[in-house]
Amino acid sequence: MFRVPILIAIALAIAFGGGIWSTLVALDATVGFGAIKLGPWEAFPEVQTAAADPYAKSHRANGGRLLYASAEGLVFTATVDETGARLSGNCTYKLTGHTPQARLWTLFAAPPGGAPPSAQSDLPTALNSRIVLRDEAGSFDIALAATARPGNWLAVPPNGPFRLTLTLFDTPTAGSSGLIDLTMPRIEKTGCGNA
Repeated sequence: MFRVPILIAIALAIAFGGGIWSTLVALDATVGFGAIKLGPWEAFPEVQTAAADPYAKSHRANGGRLLYASAEGLVFTATVDETGARLSGNCTYKLTGHTPQARLWTLFAAPPGGAPPSAQSDLPTALNSRIVLRDEAGSFDIALAATARPGNWLAVPPNGPFRLTLTLFDTPTAGSSGLIDLTMPRIEKTGCGNA
């Protein structure tokens, strides 16, 4: 007597649960289409425009993050180093080179899907173009490690993978069609574990 309603209830629960689960996985899988990859760095220049695809709009609504207009800024993220190996807090890295032209840039490391670092941290969890030390040619050398390093040091989460986020503010490259020709900083692994 209750067999048919119970089977219908189970089928509906599986259908709705599977649909919600697959939607959440799709939103976490990508920011949208139109990614530009420059070495390990990736950016989505159209994600904050009116021409953004439906996945980008859904991702934007789900994340609740402030997005910049195309003339205001451009956000690059990196989850791998130059060799394609995933960034890990158990290893140390060296970030070298120049950033594309911008009035200001910021750099921070956070766990994948994690919030940006807190301003109350005692560690240097974020750097910007105004405080980083440069050589005579204008390039920089930043150590990415969980433990202190001399010179420019960016503290990364101590265990597990992390993501670097480089935001360029007031940059002419944000509205440029020549994004492919940009030179981004290199991310090179210098050691892992106790090495």
